[in-house]
Amino acid sequence: MLSAKSLFEEILDNDESFRLFCSIAASGESQGGWENGRIAALVPREQRELAPKIARHGADEDKHGRIFNALMKKRGLQPVAVPPDTDYTMLLERHGIGLAHEKLKGDQPLTVQDIVTYLAHSRVTEQRASEQMELLRKHFADHPDIGRAVRMISHDEDNHLAYCHEELLRFAYAGHGRAIQRVLRECALAEIRIYRDVSLAVMAHMGRILGWSRARATVLAAGIHAVYAYERLAGWRRMVSLRMPERRDALGGPAAAAPEFA
Repeated sequence: MLSAKSLFEEILDNDESFRLFCSIAASGESQGGWENGRIAALVPREQRELAPKIARHGADEDKHGRIFNALMKKRGLQPVAVPPDTDYTMLLERHGIGLAHEKLKGDQPLTVQDIVTYLAHSRVTEQRASEQMELLRKHFADHPDIGRAVRMISHDEDNHLAYCHEELLRFAYAGHGRAIQRVLRECALAEIRIYRDVSLAVMAHMGRILGWSRARATVLAAGIHAVYAYERLAGWRRMVSLRMPERRDALGGPAAAAPEFA
């Protein structure tokens, strides 16, 4: 029976597919770390109290990238180049979601609207990350090789999502509510489309590595399209709602150190 657990077990058990999975994940996390680091450095003066939290967000993402690289190293594997059609973070940026990298590479301070855009983009993408890690935690929290990494990253992603909710609500109370809802909707509708395309690309690459039959590849592609159809119809709304989280000040304090993988 085809299930999320059996699919990931197949990817996990094969060195080449596992290497591709970890390489894609590590690249995306490292890119997120760079983006957050630059945003923290360019926060406008009137929002400087946010800079440590944004920097903590970036430090967490960098840590996740190191964890995925360590998982590969533990199995004697080296990272591979990330296929462009699987590069979720860069595809989002290319489609105008979030803050442009050209802006982040400069020295001009960001505006308050830029920070609202960053938080709205993060609220959408962290929803996806939190859900994906929750799925992995459900099936692999006690796995001898990846369980500890899954638990730590899942905890961090939940913190990131809580932080986005809390800060966006603060900006909404300060009069940015309409702008927040507009950006959230734009980001969510773009993200579900890009996530579909990246999922199809990842499954195509995995299928070639693992020798999947055309029938199996067709079933997986149909499932991805079905998820997109649901998200396009109504599922995207879960990405735009805001509620005060139970975890308050989730990114207060320093990031936890990455675990060692012997």
